[in-house]
Amino acid sequence: MPQELTNSAPLEVNALRRYARHIVLPQIGEAGQRTLLQSSVLVVGAGGLGSPALAYLAAGGVGRLGIVEHDRVELSNLQRQLLFETSDIGRSKADAAKDRIEELNPGTKVELFHCKIDENNARSIIKDFDAVIDGSDNFATRFAVGEACMAENIPLISAAVSGFSAQLSTFKPYLGSPHPCYRCLVPSQPEREITCEFDGVIGPLAGMMGSMQALEAMKEILDIGESLSGRLLIFDALTIHLRTVTLPKDPACRHCA
Repeated sequence: MPQELTNSAPLEVNALRRYARHIVLPQIGEAGQRTLLQSSVLVVGAGGLGSPALAYLAAGGVGRLGIVEHDRVELSNLQRQLLFETSDIGRSKADAAKDRIEELNPGTKVELFHCKIDENNARSIIKDFDAVIDGSDNFATRFAVGEACMAENIPLISAAVSGFSAQLSTFKPYLGSPHPCYRCLVPSQPEREITCEFDGVIGPLAGMMGSMQALEAMKEILDIGESLSGRLLIFDALTIHLRTVTLPKDPACRHCA
């Protein structure tokens, strides 16, 4: 969670202007914006979910962003991954994302991890961040990230998108009951992995969910509003039907019980 504020001095004039629409919100104010500026978020995957999440976190003033991404930009990415341009095709996604973030907000520090995250390196990568956004597209990564966040007491904001359907939740199992872990939702590897490559995804839906991940990460950092921990948001883009269901802790879960 956020580090203790070390500087309560008023924000500089440029910061007051840049973040003015945050500062006028009573839930944030100048103190809350200082908290965001001193916070850090790790984003796993700079794709359809991670791309908009990174953009909004940087624009909103999160002081340090970590990006875990080993892929390169492909033409098929540009339908939904708006951090990238046609001229980025063939470039490292992490490098291209860093360039765009620094153009968007030069005050944001960006740390790159050009690797796959797995059970062997997840904790060492995650441990120095205040919150983690998982925008990965496979369960092996999601499981590793979920386990690491639980071990390091870091909130995990996880989303998944396929076709016209999406879901989102926050996981804080280190708080104990009734907070579930990711494995309470997905106990084991499904027989078939659903991917954008084979199942498709409508671009704006990925943008919506990535933006909501950024929103939930900011809420966790600022400790405002109602956390999604213990609830699962489900959205059907074809019918514009949004519902939130209870996601209980599984008393038989071998990972967090």
